[in-house]
Amino acid sequence: MSRIRLDAVLIQAVIAGALSFSHLHDLAEAAGQDGWKAWAYPISVDLLLVAAWRRMRTHADNRAAWYWFVIALAASLGANIATAGLLDLGHVPAWLRILVAGWPALAFLGGTLLAHTPTTPEPTTSDAAPLAVPEPEPVPDITVERAPEPAPELPPASVPTPAPAAAPVSAPAVAVPPALLDHARKIADTHRATTGDRIDSATLRLRLGVPAPLADAITAQLA
Repeated sequence: MSRIRLDAVLIQAVIAGALSFSHLHDLAEAAGQDGWKAWAYPISVDLLLVAAWRRMRTHADNRAAWYWFVIALAASLGANIATAGLLDLGHVPAWLRILVAGWPALAFLGGTLLAHTPTTPEPTTSDAAPLAVPEPEPVPDITVERAPEPAPELPPASVPTPAPAAAPVSAPAVAVPPALLDHARKIADTHRATTGDRIDSATLRLRLGVPAPLADAITAQLA
């Protein structure tokens, strides 16, 4: 059989709530609110206290909750002090009767504002800082050197021999810097590991951003 563990704070809260409930009932009855109306006043004060306390615990902007919590606490504390012998309950002043009579409307206004006050929305992922885009890899400075093309040899004008067939002109030699060649080899290895094929000259030229002759020369050295 489970044991019921008594909490001293809970017991104290029950005692304080019962006494405050009784004092509010006596004050409302002395102010002319007899019958069931006198019992409704302490319930209204306690409900406003609970609503304001829950609002303070669950929302960051709780200035309004503090305002209504102080009002409900003042009503409860005022009833405790008034019924402690400082006020003649047989001759309640007119201003206190007005306060007691106007309390239901005030409590309804406070409860409505606490229940329907919009909260500040939390920032969504679209408002977050944009993701950092990695900077492209720097391309080394490339200097393209072209070898001078040899002048075609012409036969002597005095000898009327048929003109020989023109020999194919070889592509000019392009000097490839070692640093660029190493960088291109890494790109070619990555391309082979990703696609399974050797990298072609056009793809290498796009990746390096170099002229076509230099890309052809690099591709030839990578073969």
